[in-house]
Amino acid sequence: MPTEVIPTQVFFLVLVAAALGLAGIAATFFTVEQRTIAMVQRLGKFVREAGPGLHVKVPFIDKVIGRVNLRVQQLDVTIETKTEDNVFVEMVVAVQYFVLPEKVYDAFYKLDDANRQITSFVFDVVRARVPKIKLDDIFEKKDEIADIVKSELAQVMDGFGYGILKALVTDIAPDPKVKE
Repeated sequence: MPTEVIPTQVFFLVLVAAALGLAGIAATFFTVEQRTIAMVQRLGKFVREAGPGLHVKVPFIDKVIGRVNLRVQQLDVTIETKTEDNVFVEMVVAVQYFVLPEKVYDAFYKLDDANRQITSFVFDVVRARVPKIKLDDIFEKKDEIADIVKSELAQVMDGFGYGILKALVTDIAPDPKVKE
C-alpha cells in the first residue's frame, strides 16, 4: 500500500527550506558603519578587517567578532593625590584618544580594556609628579602636568594601537578644609 504525501507536509518542508535559505543569505551579508572597522574571524582565526560599507562573509563559518571605533574618544580620570606641602587635591585629567587606523589589529587583540590601561598610566604619572609640587604651583603647572601625561601615555599606548590626541587637566580641587 503506497503512502500518500500529504500536501501540508510538503508545504511544511518547503517552508523550512525557504527559512533556512533566507537565514543563509542573511548570514552572508553584513554592514560596517563609518569610522568603524569590523574584525572577521573564520572558525576562531583572524581573517580580515572590514571597513565601512556592505561586505560578504561565508555564512556560519565566518563571524564578525567585534567592531573597533576609530573616532576620538575622551576618558575623564579623577585622581586624588598629595602635594609637596601635604595638601590633598583632587584632579580631573581628560585624555582624548583614538585607535590608529594602521594598528586596528593591535588595538583589538593586544589590549582588553583601553580605558583601564589609560587610567592606570594617568594615575601613575600624576602621582609621581604632583607630590613634588606645592599647591599654589599646581595651578600654574597644570599644562606642564598635562603635557607629561600625554607624552608618557602616547609612548606606551602606541604599542597597543592607540594614539593620544591630548591630555588636559580640567579640574583641580584642594581639600575642602584648605578652601575654607
